[in-house]
Amino acid sequence: MEVTPDFPAAVPVRDSKNPDGPVVVVSRSAWTAFLGAVS
Repeated sequence: MEVTPDFPAAVPVRDSKNPDGPVVVVSRSAWTAFLGAVS
């Protein structure tokens, strides 16, 4: 999984093994909640 911090309001996420595949974009708050849940 790869993410980029280049966007202030959203976090694009993609499969690092398939860089030409789809990108899922989530809000920064949703990403923060996700990281808190998996930590």
